[in-house]
Amino acid sequence: MATVSGFRAATLAPLRLASRVPILDAYILREIVPWFAFAFGAYLLFWFVNIFFLAADYIINAHAPPFLVLRFLLFRVPQSTPLAFPFACLFATLLAFGRLAGDNELNALRTSGVTFLRICLTPLAFGAAMFGLSYYVNETIAPVTTDLSTRSFYQIVYHTQELPIVPGFFRKDDSTGNVFYVGNISDDKKTLTNVMIFQNATTSPYKTVVNAQTATVNGSILHLVKARVTQFKPSGEVNGDAVQKTLDIGLPLGESIDQFVNSTTNDPYAVNSKTLKSQINAMQATGQGGQSLDVLKITLAQRLSFPFASFIAVVLSLPLAAQLGKKGKNLGRALGVALAIVLFFIYYLMMSAFSALGKNEAMNPYLAAWAPNIIMGTAGALMFWRVEH
Repeated sequence: MATVSGFRAATLAPLRLASRVPILDAYILREIVPWFAFAFGAYLLFWFVNIFFLAADYIINAHAPPFLVLRFLLFRVPQSTPLAFPFACLFATLLAFGRLAGDNELNALRTSGVTFLRICLTPLAFGAAMFGLSYYVNETIAPVTTDLSTRSFYQIVYHTQELPIVPGFFRKDDSTGNVFYVGNISDDKKTLTNVMIFQNATTSPYKTVVNAQTATVNGSILHLVKARVTQFKPSGEVNGDAVQKTLDIGLPLGESIDQFVNSTTNDPYAVNSKTLKSQINAMQATGQGGQSLDVLKITLAQRLSFPFASFIAVVLSLPLAAQLGKKGKNLGRALGVALAIVLFFIYYLMMSAFSALGKNEAMNPYLAAWAPNIIMGTAGALMFWRVEH
């Protein structure tokens, strides 16, 4: 009886697993995941080696400590993930589905009544999951590691972890709506010059602009010396004469001056989307535009468009793999590898070209960021429809 019970338990275990993940979906996942892991690892390794050769000069000529260079390299790797995920999805889907088509397994499934769309549900869901994971890494991990990598670089070259102070930056306090502009900061980060603060009409019916030639920082308080306060009516007229007085205004969210300065770094890859939006809103609120604003806009749009390319890569590669498989398993696999590299190269060229158009005000920055996905996705959808019908 014990043997029968054990046999039943062993028999029912795979059935319970199959009830959670359909056999077809589990089978397809087993084909895709190893190729995805291989392509993802290969892309990161290529990125790492490329940066290593660039950094080797500092080890040899600048006599930088190897552990600092290694830290710089490792922290820089996550910056490559926005494109690593789409490439891995493209590579894995082409090879996995190319193999299924080459062994006539796709034909067998379709002649058994399983539609091409049903077969593709698993890789499409996998692409959607990789989109979510890529977005999470790009939003939470990559900005932090990029900042740490940059600090490691400055520690190697300049023997300090402090990032350089960039003059002329904007910062918005989302809690109050105040927009700060700082012309310059002293090396000791205590004295600010050419300070302007734009205050919306919240506590009074007038918008207010505060100008101060000099301001000092005490903890999280900005002390403005001889500040000139000007109020504007809704019509744009000045409400009376400007008042000159000493003011104390809190930095955004009670930050220290170090946080205040670092949050306005010129490297958009070292901040998340929320901070990028704040910088864009601050510049727009003060009438700033031009190429610097377009660069921020296109970088913000790419925070979503790059991860979404993982899903687009699956949509594009599924019908291509189904056609490549007809060339035979070995030939189809070789063509799959070549096609993955070629398609990724085409996507990269389009991304670079449209980014240049968006940054030079020749095209809407948000449209420029999404144009490669729109083109590739439309082509993939049309081919998908042809294979399905």
